[in-house]
Formats: sequence, structure tokens, C-alpha cells
Amino acid sequence: MGKKIGYARVSTDDQELNLQIDSLLKAGCNKKLIYTDKISGAKSSRPGLDACLENLESGDTLIVWRLDRLGRSMSHLVNLIESLLEKNIGFKSIQDGAIDTTTASGELMFNIFSALAQFERRLIQERTKAGLEAARARGKLGGRPKRSARDPKVRMAQEMNKNKSLSINEICDSLEISRATFYRYLSIEKNT
Repeated sequence: MGKKIGYARVSTDDQELNLQIDSLLKAGCNKKLIYTDKISGAKSSRPGLDACLENLESGDTLIVWRLDRLGRSMSHLVNLIESLLEKNIGFKSIQDGAIDTTTASGELMFNIFSALAQFERRLIQERTKAGLEAARARGKLGGRPKRSARDPKVRMAQEMNKNKSLSINEICDSLEISRATFYRYLSIEKNT
């Protein structure tokens, strides 16, 4: 039988982890196997979660107090849990009782969530596509506005290049632009 490994997270330093940790201990997690973060769930890098995921092995079960403690979004949560299942690692959410991939009904519930997340992604794609098509129909084009030869940054890049006293990297650094942008600025024809 594998280990029960817990993960707890709060969003700010002034919030307490005690409620979550107590629940994880009650669910059978060893205190040494509870990983924590005091960081926003929107952050992609969470040291406690990274360490937790690194230490999970086949047969283990990851336990969280609630689903929102683990995932940044529904799609992130689904992808994370799917990757655990591929490694034969179970997942259980204490407060969301139906989510327990170590049971048949819990796995069914997770699969329903997974289908809903896929549905949500497709709806977003369809709305984005429809919005772009509607904008194009009204004559609006997407993308950045075109720079003109009169733009101060364009003129500065062209003048600095003519001067030949600075390297391309130095020009890019001083104007805070990429090399690609620099070359694009050089290709803009001057309007006389």
C-alpha cells in the first residue's frame, strides 16, 4: 500500500494552514509528508507543490483539503490529476467527497469533471473564433498597430544604426527592443 501525501495551500502569508493540515492528518497523512505553500494559486511555480509532486510514487495517494487548493484552473487541475493517474497515483479531495480517484465512483466523477473542462476549453475557442470573425466583418484587424517612420523609437533605431558607434545588441538594449523588432524598424520606409 502506498503513502498518503498531503498538500495544503493558502494565498497569503497572513492566512493559516492549520485547518487544512488538521484535515490532512485526520485523513491519514503523515505530518512529514504534508507539503505546503503560502502563495497564490494563480502562480505557476509553487515550491511546496513541486516538491510534493516530485515525491509521489506509483501506489501513493495525493490528498488535498479542497480542489481549489491544488489547481490554477479547471483545465490545469484536470491535466494535473490525469498525469497522476497515468503514474498510478490516486487523488482525493477531502471537502469534495465525490472526488476520490482511488474508488470507481470517484474516478467517474473525475472523468465528468475532465469532460466539463474539455467542453469549457472548446467553448472558449469557439467564442474567440466568433469574436475575431465578427471584428473582421466590421473591418477591424487584429494584431499590433503598425509603426510609422515618424515613430520616435523607429527614428532612433534608424539613426543609431546609421551612426555605427553602437553594436546591434547595444542599440536593442538601450531601446529595450528585440533584434527582430530592430530589423523591422530598419525596414520601415521614411515618409518624406
